[in-house]
Amino acid sequence: MQIITTINEMKAWSAKARRESKTLGFVPTMGYLHEGHMSLVHKSLAECDVTIVSSYVNPAQFGPNEDLDTYPSAPEKDRDLLLSAGVDVLFRPAAGEIYPKGYKTYVSVEGITAKLCGISRPDFFRGVTTVVLKLFNIVAPDKAYFGEKDWQQLAVIETMVRDLNMDVEIRRMPLLRESDGLAMSSRNRYLDSSERNSALLLSRALKMAQEKTKNGERSANKIRDEIRQIINESSQAKIDYITLCDPYNFEEVTNLNGKTLAALAVKIGSARLIDNCILESV
Repeated sequence: MQIITTINEMKAWSAKARRESKTLGFVPTMGYLHEGHMSLVHKSLAECDVTIVSSYVNPAQFGPNEDLDTYPSAPEKDRDLLLSAGVDVLFRPAAGEIYPKGYKTYVSVEGITAKLCGISRPDFFRGVTTVVLKLFNIVAPDKAYFGEKDWQQLAVIETMVRDLNMDVEIRRMPLLRESDGLAMSSRNRYLDSSERNSALLLSRALKMAQEKTKNGERSANKIRDEIRQIINESSQAKIDYITLCDPYNFEEVTNLNGKTLAALAVKIGSARLIDNCILESV
């Protein structure tokens, strides 16, 4: 596995691979890899000739008083995981590479970024779309892999790719959970044992919502209220939002019909956790 730290070297490596008619798979990450990340990596390895993984904590997607300075990092462990998996390139750009002095250009997707996470994190998606677009321009992948735990982020990236006529296929991969039901996330490391027990209320609430829907409940308000009751069982849990909405435009629904996204953002201790599931009604 080659470790690349500069944009010029990464562009040259990708250009050579394309000249050799190889398909390029790409998994963008902020490091501190877990099984959720690795499921994306393994899918890319299975589908593409070469796989590139980036590791870059993007400052543009962090707001004031968020965890940029304390975001978890384990570069040697990440390297060993990717090496043993058979990844071809680990792209670890320095901060000055991505946002050099005098940087002024940002990319925004309108509308869907003003809902859900965009309400409490107004600059988050602008930071995500900007860095993802830059990484796509640098790596020039044929396929890029993203997990559905970050459902809204994935929809925003899909919208950007479609609207800007980009030549990359976005591959959706399912959310993965720990054995106790907690959605896999690098930020889970912030949780102590008591906080982790509280965090399990998120998946419990979503499972309840799925069961209620399966059993015929169609009132979004009733399900939303029951989700809130479950989360509020813990005094440690501070709800950012609970939404039952259209999975793609994120408009709130009042009655469940077809596919509905149930999504949560809850702060427990220093960790802001998100989770989601699809409610299927007929």
